[in-house]
Amino acid sequence: MPQRAAIVTGASRGIGLALATVLTEGGYGVTLTARKPDLLEQAADALRARGAEVVHAAADLSDADAVHAVVTRHRDAFGRLDVLVNNAGVGIGAAAGEHRTKYVDMQLAVNLRAIVLFYRETAALLQAAGGEHRNALVVNMASMAGKSPQPWLSVYSATKAAVVAYTAAMNKELNGAGVKSVAFCPGFVDTDMSEFVKSSIPAEEMLRTSDIAEALRFVLRLSPNCVIPEIVFQRPDEAI
Repeated sequence: MPQRAAIVTGASRGIGLALATVLTEGGYGVTLTARKPDLLEQAADALRARGAEVVHAAADLSDADAVHAVVTRHRDAFGRLDVLVNNAGVGIGAAAGEHRTKYVDMQLAVNLRAIVLFYRETAALLQAAGGEHRNALVVNMASMAGKSPQPWLSVYSATKAAVVAYTAAMNKELNGAGVKSVAFCPGFVDTDMSEFVKSSIPAEEMLRTSDIAEALRFVLRLSPNCVIPEIVFQRPDEAI
């Protein structure tokens, strides 16, 4: 049984898989979750082939029962939680007069509500780890859009701004229990989620998943006395 354990959402590819890889390389047992079962199983198998101890659970995180099921699966497998990575997210652009209710609700549910629910479902586990080593960690995937909100991506921007605010609130609430939270706020990263903008920003000019992974390595090395509330990742020509 691993001495440390983590949950990573949106872990079947892109940033989530990169962050899960960092954790497995550090000896964590990891529960992977994502919406598409086939891609999730492929990711889990690839990590297991490298010697990682992982379990996986496909889940639609817009469903509160699914969040509970993922945490239950993790608790049964590992019995503890030292790191929670809330990476799952969805972005659907639309002009102000053209928002479709189901897409608004989807972004609010996956990008924001799921994070709130994961804190609720894992609070006891995180605080138990925090009581043990004072360095439990939650990484919440926000976005540059949450720091510099954009038209057309207005709902997405609003959810990510809320993630930054919620992260700050969780630090005020849980730091005393040894649980630290950090909001990662990247600009466009070269993943499938950024395909829509690659005609104007070439992939080779985007951030890389390795940049985000390196930030996780950094945060994991910090002492219990150091809290980093957010990290903003931007390209050289960007400014908030």
